[in-house]
Amino acid sequence: MTNTITTIIPVHKLGEDDKDYFAKAIASIREQKKLPTKVMIVVPKGSEVKETLESYKYDDKIKEIVSVVENDGETDFCSQINFGVSKIDTEWFSILEFDDEYSKIMFDNFYKYATYYDEVEAFLPIVLDANVEGKFLHFTNEPVWAKDFSDKLGFLDNDALLNYPQFQISGGMYKKESFETVGGLKPSIKLQFAYEFLLRMTYYDKKIMTIPKVGYKKTNMRPSALFYSYYMGDNKIRPDEAKWWFNQAKKECYFKQDRGLTYEDEIVE
Repeated sequence: MTNTITTIIPVHKLGEDDKDYFAKAIASIREQKKLPTKVMIVVPKGSEVKETLESYKYDDKIKEIVSVVENDGETDFCSQINFGVSKIDTEWFSILEFDDEYSKIMFDNFYKYATYYDEVEAFLPIVLDANVEGKFLHFTNEPVWAKDFSDKLGFLDNDALLNYPQFQISGGMYKKESFETVGGLKPSIKLQFAYEFLLRMTYYDKKIMTIPKVGYKKTNMRPSALFYSYYMGDNKIRPDEAKWWFNQAKKECYFKQDRGLTYEDEIVE
């Protein structure tokens, strides 16, 4: 069977305030017109969250395709995704953050596009960014459909990324082989790991297309989320450090391996 796909959901912890988000994320899978082949939830080894997710009341429509796997390595977002990809046996995978939601047409569209555009190795959704109240903020990933943004309408290329970095990888569908060939996600790249990954994909001439339908709802600036602490928390990252990570993403996209960068190793005045 071609175009088989696993949804990977990384879960580091699941507090009481997070369970409603998780329920909506799972519901967004159950409500698909066409289901993914499998759903894999990746949790830290020995974490109490495994028992919580294994005992979760999954709907009969999807419970047979859901599995919970333990990662005995690092539990940052990038490492969780890399581990999940190493364990799947489908041709494709998709990333679903537990506080986000697929639109109902997500996988139906994917199967159609993956069949027609067989040269594409990654499909990005148009992302509807929302605040914690669910109110619309803006769209992301849509500029590829603007005239003269990329060399080919609908496709993301390296030149376009170097001039416009605001793209998201959550909700995307990626070929497992291509993802592993370019080296996966780099855990040492903070803040800009998604940007660095897309730069690296395009540098190695992997074809990336954005499906021209709203396909993914992303919750922005949730107080317990990592990116909230980066930008809004008491220990938020300084502008000079944010700029440093942005520049590192541009430098590191030429290398397939994660070279273990740390901002603290730099001498910053």
